[in-house]
Amino acid sequence: MLHLTTSFKGRIALAVAAFLFVIIVIIGRLGWIQFVEGKKYTEKMREQMQENKELQSPRGTIFDRNGRELAISSLNKSLYVNPREFKSDADTVAAELAPLVNMKPEDLVAKLQGENSFVWIRRTLEPEQYHDINQIIRDQKISGLYFVDESKRYYPNDNLAAQVLGFVGTDDVGLDGLEMALDKTIKGKIVHQAVDTDNYGIPIFNSIFTFAPQEQASNVVLTLDSNIQFIVEQCLDQAVFETNASAATVIVMNPKTGEILAMANRPTFNPNDFAKYNAMSWRNRAVSVIYEPGSTFKSVVAAAALQEGLVRPNEYFSDHGYIEVSGRRIHNASGEEGYENLSFTDIIKNSVNTGFVQVGMRVGAVKLTDYARNFGFGKPTGIELPGEESGILFNPADMRASDTATMSIGQSIAVTPLQLLTAVSAIANDGVLLKPHIIKEIYGGDGSVKVTTVPDVVRQVISSETAHTLTEMLEKVISEGGGKQAQVKGYRFAGKTGTAERLNENGAGYEAGHYIASFVGFGPIENPQFAIIVVLDNPGGVYYGGLIAAPVFKNIATQLARYFNLKPQLNADAFPAPQAAQSVVQPKTAVSVPPAPELPPGKVLVPYLIGKSIRDAGNCVTSLGLTFVPNGTGLATKQSISANTIVDMGTEIMVTFE
Repeated sequence: MLHLTTSFKGRIALAVAAFLFVIIVIIGRLGWIQFVEGKKYTEKMREQMQENKELQSPRGTIFDRNGRELAISSLNKSLYVNPREFKSDADTVAAELAPLVNMKPEDLVAKLQGENSFVWIRRTLEPEQYHDINQIIRDQKISGLYFVDESKRYYPNDNLAAQVLGFVGTDDVGLDGLEMALDKTIKGKIVHQAVDTDNYGIPIFNSIFTFAPQEQASNVVLTLDSNIQFIVEQCLDQAVFETNASAATVIVMNPKTGEILAMANRPTFNPNDFAKYNAMSWRNRAVSVIYEPGSTFKSVVAAAALQEGLVRPNEYFSDHGYIEVSGRRIHNASGEEGYENLSFTDIIKNSVNTGFVQVGMRVGAVKLTDYARNFGFGKPTGIELPGEESGILFNPADMRASDTATMSIGQSIAVTPLQLLTAVSAIANDGVLLKPHIIKEIYGGDGSVKVTTVPDVVRQVISSETAHTLTEMLEKVISEGGGKQAQVKGYRFAGKTGTAERLNENGAGYEAGHYIASFVGFGPIENPQFAIIVVLDNPGGVYYGGLIAAPVFKNIATQLARYFNLKPQLNADAFPAPQAAQSVVQPKTAVSVPPAPELPPGKVLVPYLIGKSIRDAGNCVTSLGLTFVPNGTGLATKQSISANTIVDMGTEIMVTFE
């Protein structure tokens, strides 16, 4: 009995020892795995059981100077599929979902039956799309289809300031305009999140996809004013309609601060659907297209000559209608008809080429080019927009006398609209050139101010006295000279017209019969509040800047004077209405006009439109509630319904212009 007990106890001890040995081995092995090879196995497990996902917080908001939203972002649902988990009938599901995700059923089937564990179906769905798709997934208990939150960009004003704002592509990347220039500043933070998956790559915790990072992106406040931008774009649309221009640009700047108040281009696009438009519509012509400025550049030539003391406002010049320089004959816009003796003020007022050639030759190639560079030509202005061109200036060492002559009338050089407006704004700003800017402030996600843009003085290009003298002379362009159609009743504005041949796209030579009409000005001259440039590219019919660009300036300036609540400096009759041309034959006897008949409700009397411009005819027709259908350019020669015919409101009146 004793022997058995001792033997049994020995076996128990042996078993316990063996068990303890096994435990010690296991613990040792676990310790080895944990502390020695733990890092290696952890990484291996992560590779097999986790996937890394990039999660994007919303992009920062872009505001106008008054706090109105120009570009906003929201977290929208994006749809993806894990084909390894998808068990439903692909054809049936595709037939229902394809219309909701704007795909062909066969393309959707290919995604549903793919081999990867994560395949995008549709990025950034609209709320109604998400609701409908989610309802189908729930009703039919479809496995393998999931949603993830992603940032989507919206432009609540559609095409307002489209080229300035630009647009955002896939993965919240800015592709053009300020969206591209500020991409690093306003783009939301990317957070790398580990997603636990099973051995099939299926996420274990799908809830991690509904993720909104705490840190917010920076917001940007622009110098643009949405109200001014809207006024400018309306006037620009009207101008393009009336002139049949192939493209156009208008910029409004505060000459005292360099702030861009409006910048508009035509053709344009809607950044919410940018892919539907031609890439040329995305182009910000205000900074990325160069052209010969023509006579608008003469204000810079005049500034150089006045500052150097090479000409006086009341100095007289002899004009024979043309002038020859190095065998090249340059004539006035009116042909070779001379003006006899003209003062320099009259030369500016009437934009006399021969006079400017004489003045430019006095200044000389070196100084003329120096002043052009000092006014900001030949290099980018440095505005915060992408794609800005430098323009083209001669090297004075390579200039012939004929080059100096043509440069004096705004030819043989190329500028951007922004460069020219910035230069003319220097004249309005007592001769001080400012760097133009379009960003006012940048705020951090916590509301703190990160950047505030203040006026940036580049240099004093001409003296204050010279600037004031030139301003008075440029005022006469509008009050008495070739820019009369830019007159704003009650206010004194200064400006300059321009008409130039259109450069070929490759920069070699000119396009025969194609022109660019422009007007640049500022005011009121006692205290300039804004400067405006209007550029109409390749208009149909009349192409002189004083006839088609100056009225656009007037239209915009008149509305801005009201918007700025500017008190008129002149009487309403300061600029008398133009008298009828002497060549018009007046009737020798009075013609009695019968009283207008009484019209029943909803009826309109068709007006007499023959001889009217497109603008006047359009205003006349639409003001009566009729539909205006123009055909051609010039003056009205035919109307589809005779004058004094009684018609229903809304009736189409087709008017032929020649």
